Amino acid sequence: MTPMEVIALAASTSLLAGWRLYLVTLVTGIAMNFGWIALPDHLAALDVIASPWVIGAAAIGTFAEFFADKIAWVDSAWDAIHTFIRPLGGALLSLAIVDSADPAWQVASFLLGGGAALVAHAGKAGARTLVNASPEPFSNVAVSTAEDVATGGLLMLAIANPLAAALIAAILVVASIWLVVAARRALRRLIDRINPPGRAA
Repeated sequence: MTPMEVIALAASTSLLAGWRLYLVTLVTGIAMNFGWIALPDHLAALDVIASPWVIGAAAIGTFAEFFADKIAWVDSAWDAIHTFIRPLGGALLSLAIVDSADPAWQVASFLLGGGAALVAHAGKAGARTLVNASPEPFSNVAVSTAEDVATGGLLMLAIANPLAAALIAAILVVASIWLVVAARRALRRLIDRINPPGRAA
């Protein structure tokens, strides 16, 4: 892999971790453990993810998140709890993927990975705020299931095709920023509706 391909893979993985940290860890760990994905030598630092203990912990987290993420407002509480966990996980995944002996690269990959996961997490949380405000009771289940499928599919594609990883990362960044902006505007409209600016105190 070229340095740019490594960076693209680290970015896309970190961004996906901002959506589903446990699922990303679980899929990567299982794929490595059973040899379903032939990872290049520079990803040897990710061997720890194939540990049965890590896979087991990720499976428990994935199971809990699968249900918590499909219940209105419980999903928002879950997102709030993971505001620091997902960026940290994304940073560690990025650091393992880059696997550089240069301390400067290590710090840069850690910060960029954490920042990417935070952007994706913010977009996801913003989207859930919009969904929870919707009167449709099945919106959470549909959106959450779509996120599950998209995360698994995009992760496999990013690992199998580093060139696609760059495109995936770019799309996720744009989508996450758009969701944050949309959620902010929706929240502002809701506040104005509850408390109109011209209404006397």
